[in-house]
Amino acid sequence: MANKLRKTGISRRKVLGGALGLAAASIGLSGCGDLSVDAFMQKHFKELSQEDLAKIFKRLEEEYSKEFGKEFKVNAASAIPGVLFGYALDISRCRGCRRCEYACVKENNTSRNPQIHYIRVSEIDASKGVDLVHARLDYNPAKVPEPGRTYIPVQCQHCREAPCTKVCPTHATWTEPDGIVVVDYNWCIGCRMCMAACPYGARFFNWAKPQIRPDEVNTDVHYLGNRPRPVGVVSKCSFCINRVRRGRYPACVEICPSGARKFGNLLDPESEIRQILLRKKVFVLQPELNTQPKFYYFYSVGRGFDI
Repeated sequence: MANKLRKTGISRRKVLGGALGLAAASIGLSGCGDLSVDAFMQKHFKELSQEDLAKIFKRLEEEYSKEFGKEFKVNAASAIPGVLFGYALDISRCRGCRRCEYACVKENNTSRNPQIHYIRVSEIDASKGVDLVHARLDYNPAKVPEPGRTYIPVQCQHCREAPCTKVCPTHATWTEPDGIVVVDYNWCIGCRMCMAACPYGARFFNWAKPQIRPDEVNTDVHYLGNRPRPVGVVSKCSFCINRVRRGRYPACVEICPSGARKFGNLLDPESEIRQILLRKKVFVLQPELNTQPKFYYFYSVGRGFDI
Protein backbone atom coordinates (compact mmCIF):
# COMPACT_ATOMS: atom_id res chain seq x y z
CA MET A 1 0.00 0.00 0.00
CA ALA A 2 2.85 2.36 0.81
CA ASN A 3 4.38 1.82 -2.64
CA LYS A 4 1.01 2.38 -4.28
CA LEU A 5 0.66 5.68 -2.43
CA ARG A 6 4.04 6.83 -3.69
CA LYS A 7 3.43 5.67 -7.28
CA THR A 8 0.09 7.42 -7.53
CA GLY A 9 1.68 10.68 -6.38
CA ILE A 10 -0.64 11.03 -3.40
CA SER A 11 1.19 13.24 -0.96
CA ARG A 12 0.67 14.18 2.66
CA ARG A 13 -0.47 17.55 1.37
CA LYS A 14 -3.30 15.99 -0.63
CA VAL A 15 -4.42 13.71 2.18
CA LEU A 16 -4.34 16.49 4.72
CA GLY A 17 -6.03 18.81 2.28
CA GLY A 18 -8.95 16.41 2.11
CA ALA A 19 -9.08 16.08 5.86
CA LEU A 20 -8.68 19.70 6.80
CA GLY A 21 -10.51 21.26 3.90
CA LEU A 22 -10.11 24.81 2.66
CA ALA A 23 -8.50 25.99 5.90
CA ALA A 24 -5.50 23.77 5.30
CA ALA A 25 -5.33 24.63 1.62
CA SER A 26 -5.33 28.34 2.40
CA ILE A 27 -1.99 28.12 4.23
CA GLY A 28 -0.31 26.25 1.40
CA LEU A 29 0.68 22.93 2.94
CA SER A 30 3.63 21.35 1.17
CA GLY A 31 3.47 17.94 2.77
CA CYS A 32 5.80 15.00 3.24
CA GLY A 33 5.38 13.17 -0.04
CA ASP A 34 8.00 10.48 0.64
CA LEU A 35 6.50 9.17 3.90
CA SER A 36 5.13 5.64 3.92
CA VAL A 37 1.54 5.00 4.97
CA ASP A 38 2.73 3.62 8.30
CA ALA A 39 4.79 6.73 8.95
CA PHE A 40 1.97 9.02 7.87
CA MET A 41 -0.58 7.36 10.14
CA GLN A 42 1.79 7.24 13.10
CA LYS A 43 0.61 8.56 16.46
CA HIS A 44 2.03 11.75 17.91
CA PHE A 45 5.42 11.11 19.50
CA LYS A 46 4.14 11.88 23.00
CA GLU A 47 1.48 9.18 22.66
CA LEU A 48 3.80 6.40 21.53
CA SER A 49 4.53 3.48 23.82
CA GLN A 50 7.96 1.89 24.13
CA GLU A 51 6.67 -0.96 21.96
CA ASP A 52 5.50 1.53 19.31
CA LEU A 53 8.87 3.26 19.38
CA ALA A 54 10.77 0.00 18.98
CA LYS A 55 8.78 -0.81 15.83
CA ILE A 56 9.30 2.68 14.44
CA PHE A 57 13.03 2.61 15.12
CA LYS A 58 13.36 -0.75 13.39
CA ARG A 59 11.50 0.51 10.34
CA LEU A 60 13.60 3.69 10.15
CA GLU A 61 16.86 1.80 10.61
CA GLU A 62 15.93 -0.48 7.73
CA GLU A 63 14.93 2.46 5.52
CA TYR A 64 18.09 4.45 6.24
CA SER A 65 20.36 1.42 5.90
CA LYS A 66 18.85 0.65 2.51
CA GLU A 67 19.26 4.25 1.35
CA PHE A 68 22.83 4.84 2.57
CA GLY A 69 24.27 1.32 2.65
CA LYS A 70 25.24 1.62 6.31
CA GLU A 71 23.88 0.27 9.56
CA PHE A 72 21.90 2.92 11.45
CA LYS A 73 21.02 3.17 15.11
CA VAL A 74 17.91 5.24 15.91
CA ASN A 75 17.11 6.18 19.50
CA ALA A 76 14.84 8.49 21.46
CA ALA A 77 16.88 9.04 24.61
CA SER A 78 14.67 10.87 27.11
CA ALA A 79 15.35 14.10 28.95
CA ILE A 80 17.54 13.71 32.03
CA PRO A 81 15.70 14.65 35.24
CA GLY A 82 16.98 17.83 36.87
CA VAL A 83 18.54 19.16 33.68
CA LEU A 84 17.66 22.33 31.78
CA PHE A 85 20.10 22.92 28.95
CA GLY A 86 21.48 26.37 28.19
CA TYR A 87 24.09 27.78 25.85
CA ALA A 88 26.47 30.71 26.17
CA LEU A 89 28.71 32.19 23.51
CA ASP A 90 31.72 34.39 24.20
CA ILE A 91 31.67 36.81 21.28
CA SER A 92 35.03 38.27 22.28
CA ARG A 93 36.63 34.90 21.54
CA CYS A 94 34.76 33.89 18.38
CA ARG A 95 37.22 34.00 15.47
CA GLY A 96 34.70 33.60 12.66
CA CYS A 97 36.31 30.41 11.36
CA ARG A 98 32.92 28.71 10.79
CA ARG A 99 34.17 25.35 12.02
CA CYS A 100 31.03 25.19 14.14
CA GLU A 101 28.86 25.50 11.03
CA TYR A 102 30.42 22.53 9.29
CA ALA A 103 30.65 20.37 12.41
CA CYS A 104 26.91 20.95 12.79
CA VAL A 105 26.25 19.92 9.18
CA LYS A 106 28.22 16.70 9.64
CA GLU A 107 26.62 15.80 12.97
CA ASN A 108 23.04 16.61 12.01
CA ASN A 109 22.80 15.11 8.53
CA THR A 110 21.72 18.38 6.96
CA SER A 111 21.68 18.76 3.20
CA ARG A 112 24.90 19.58 1.38
CA ASN A 113 23.10 20.45 -1.85
CA PRO A 114 21.18 22.64 -1.38
CA GLN A 115 23.17 23.66 1.69
CA ILE A 116 21.36 23.95 5.01
CA HIS A 117 23.31 25.39 7.93
CA TYR A 118 21.63 25.56 11.33
CA ILE A 119 24.44 27.87 12.49
CA ARG A 120 25.14 31.09 10.60
CA VAL A 121 28.13 33.18 11.56
CA SER A 122 27.92 36.89 10.75
CA GLU A 123 30.73 39.43 10.54
CA ILE A 124 30.13 42.91 11.95
CA ASP A 125 32.10 46.10 12.41
CA ALA A 126 33.40 45.92 15.99
CA SER A 127 33.02 49.68 16.44
CA LYS A 128 29.25 49.40 15.95
CA GLY A 129 28.64 46.91 18.73
CA VAL A 130 26.11 44.15 18.20
CA ASP A 131 24.59 45.50 15.02
CA LEU A 132 23.07 42.54 13.20
CA VAL A 133 21.26 44.84 10.77
CA HIS A 134 24.55 45.46 8.97
CA ALA A 135 26.02 42.00 9.56
CA ARG A 136 27.56 40.05 6.69
CA LEU A 137 27.15 36.31 6.19
CA ASP A 138 29.23 36.20 3.01
CA TYR A 139 32.57 37.35 4.43
CA ASN A 140 35.50 35.48 2.93
CA PRO A 141 38.93 36.91 3.89
CA ALA A 142 42.17 35.02 3.47
CA LYS A 143 42.52 34.82 7.24
CA VAL A 144 40.25 35.25 10.24
CA PRO A 145 39.74 37.02 12.53
CA GLU A 146 40.20 40.28 10.68
CA PRO A 147 41.19 43.40 12.62
CA GLY A 148 38.22 45.53 13.65
CA ARG A 149 35.73 42.74 13.05
CA THR A 150 33.50 40.85 15.45
CA TYR A 151 31.74 37.57 14.68
CA ILE A 152 28.23 36.70 15.88
CA PRO A 153 26.99 33.12 15.39
CA VAL A 154 23.20 32.74 15.44
CA GLN A 155 21.22 29.52 15.69
CA CYS A 156 18.07 28.26 17.39
CA GLN A 157 17.75 30.06 20.71
CA HIS A 158 15.60 27.34 22.34
CA CYS A 159 13.30 29.94 23.84
CA ARG A 160 11.27 29.40 27.00
CA GLU A 161 8.40 31.21 25.29
CA ALA A 162 9.05 29.82 21.82
CA PRO A 163 6.71 31.47 19.29
CA CYS A 164 7.37 28.69 16.79
CA THR A 165 5.74 26.06 18.98
CA LYS A 166 2.66 28.18 19.56
CA VAL A 167 1.70 28.51 15.90
CA CYS A 168 2.20 24.92 14.72
CA PRO A 169 -1.24 23.64 13.63
CA THR A 170 -0.33 19.96 14.14
CA HIS A 171 1.76 20.26 17.33
CA ALA A 172 4.73 18.88 15.44
CA THR A 173 7.11 21.07 17.43
CA TRP A 174 7.30 21.53 21.19
CA THR A 175 9.67 22.12 24.12
CA GLU A 176 11.01 19.07 25.93
CA PRO A 177 11.44 18.99 29.76
CA ASP A 178 15.17 19.69 29.39
CA GLY A 179 14.45 22.86 27.40
CA ILE A 180 15.24 21.55 23.92
CA VAL A 181 12.78 22.67 21.25
CA VAL A 182 12.22 19.67 18.97
CA VAL A 183 10.44 18.79 15.73
CA ASP A 184 8.72 15.52 14.83
CA TYR A 185 9.22 15.33 11.07
CA ASN A 186 6.44 12.77 10.71
CA TRP A 187 3.92 15.27 12.04
CA CYS A 188 5.27 18.34 10.26
CA ILE A 189 3.01 19.28 7.34
CA GLY A 190 5.40 21.84 5.91
CA CYS A 191 3.14 24.87 6.34
CA ARG A 192 6.17 26.92 7.50
CA MET A 193 4.18 28.89 10.04
CA CYS A 194 6.92 28.17 12.59
CA MET A 195 9.48 29.69 10.24
CA ALA A 196 7.42 32.85 9.95
CA ALA A 197 7.03 33.02 13.74
CA CYS A 198 10.73 32.56 14.56
CA PRO A 199 12.37 35.99 14.95
CA TYR A 200 15.87 34.48 14.66
CA GLY A 201 15.56 32.81 11.25
CA ALA A 202 16.58 29.54 12.87
CA ARG A 203 14.27 27.12 11.05
CA PHE A 204 14.86 25.67 7.59
CA PHE A 205 12.61 24.02 5.03
CA ASN A 206 13.62 20.95 3.03
CA TRP A 207 12.62 22.00 -0.47
CA ALA A 208 14.37 19.01 -1.98
CA LYS A 209 15.59 15.63 -0.80
CA PRO A 210 18.66 16.36 1.36
CA GLN A 211 21.83 15.40 -0.48
CA ILE A 212 24.19 13.50 1.80
CA ARG A 213 26.89 11.16 0.53
CA PRO A 214 27.00 7.73 2.22
CA ASP A 215 30.55 8.41 3.42
CA GLU A 216 29.36 11.64 5.11
CA VAL A 217 26.22 10.39 6.83
CA ASN A 218 26.04 10.17 10.62
CA THR A 219 24.44 6.82 11.47
CA ASP A 220 23.90 7.46 15.21
CA VAL A 221 20.66 9.43 15.20
CA HIS A 222 17.92 10.61 17.54
CA TYR A 223 14.31 10.43 16.38
CA LEU A 224 13.69 14.09 17.33
CA GLY A 225 17.04 15.34 16.10
CA ASN A 226 19.55 14.38 13.46
CA ARG A 227 17.82 11.56 11.61
CA PRO A 228 17.58 12.01 7.81
CA ARG A 229 14.64 14.26 6.99
CA PRO A 230 12.07 13.80 4.22
CA VAL A 231 11.20 16.43 1.65
CA GLY A 232 8.71 19.11 2.70
CA VAL A 233 9.45 19.41 6.41
CA VAL A 234 11.04 22.03 8.64
CA SER A 235 14.13 21.25 10.71
CA LYS A 236 16.42 23.13 13.08
CA CYS A 237 19.18 22.94 15.67
CA SER A 238 18.32 20.55 18.50
CA PHE A 239 21.36 21.32 20.70
CA CYS A 240 22.63 17.99 19.28
CA ILE A 241 20.00 16.10 21.27
CA ASN A 242 21.59 12.81 20.23
CA ARG A 243 24.77 13.84 22.05
CA VAL A 244 23.77 15.96 25.03
CA ARG A 245 21.31 13.44 26.45
CA ARG A 246 24.24 11.04 26.63
CA GLY A 247 26.48 13.42 28.52
CA ARG A 248 28.39 14.85 25.53
CA TYR A 249 28.75 18.41 24.32
CA PRO A 250 27.10 19.59 21.09
CA ALA A 251 29.35 19.15 18.07
CA CYS A 252 29.79 22.91 17.68
CA VAL A 253 31.07 23.20 21.25
CA GLU A 254 33.60 20.41 20.80
CA ILE A 255 34.98 21.78 17.53
CA CYS A 256 35.37 25.44 18.55
CA PRO A 257 39.15 26.15 18.54
CA SER A 258 38.93 29.22 20.77
CA GLY A 259 36.62 27.89 23.48
CA ALA A 260 34.02 30.54 22.70
CA ARG A 261 31.08 28.13 23.08
CA LYS A 262 29.80 27.03 26.48
CA PHE A 263 27.04 24.54 27.22
CA GLY A 264 25.59 23.02 30.34
CA ASN A 265 22.84 22.58 32.90
CA LEU A 266 21.20 25.83 33.96
CA LEU A 267 19.82 24.14 37.07
CA ASP A 268 23.26 23.19 38.39
CA PRO A 269 24.65 26.11 40.44
CA GLU A 270 28.18 24.74 39.99
CA SER A 271 28.02 24.42 36.20
CA GLU A 272 30.14 26.64 33.99
CA ILE A 273 27.14 28.18 32.30
CA ARG A 274 25.58 29.17 35.62
CA GLN A 275 28.84 30.81 36.66
CA ILE A 276 28.88 32.73 33.38
CA LEU A 277 25.35 34.00 33.97
CA LEU A 278 26.30 35.07 37.49
CA ARG A 279 29.66 36.67 36.75
CA LYS A 280 29.51 38.02 33.19
CA LYS A 281 27.52 40.70 31.45
CA VAL A 282 25.23 38.56 29.33
CA PHE A 283 22.54 39.47 26.85
CA VAL A 284 20.06 37.76 24.54
CA LEU A 285 18.96 38.65 21.05
CA GLN A 286 15.78 40.73 20.71
CA PRO A 287 14.86 40.73 24.41
CA GLU A 288 11.93 43.07 23.69
CA LEU A 289 10.08 40.10 22.15
CA ASN A 290 10.06 38.24 25.49
CA THR A 291 10.87 34.90 23.86
CA GLN A 292 13.25 34.26 26.78
CA PRO A 293 16.04 32.48 24.90
CA LYS A 294 18.25 29.95 26.64
CA PHE A 295 21.07 31.01 24.32
CA TYR A 296 23.16 33.77 25.90
CA TYR A 297 25.90 36.01 24.55
CA PHE A 298 28.67 37.51 26.65
CA TYR A 299 32.22 38.82 26.46
CA SER A 300 35.15 37.77 28.62
CA VAL A 301 37.85 40.11 27.24
CA GLY A 302 37.94 43.60 25.76
CA ARG A 303 35.70 46.56 26.43
CA GLY A 304 32.43 44.79 25.67
CA PHE A 305 29.54 46.17 23.65
CA ASP A 306 26.75 48.65 23.97
CA ILE A 307 23.49 46.81 23.47
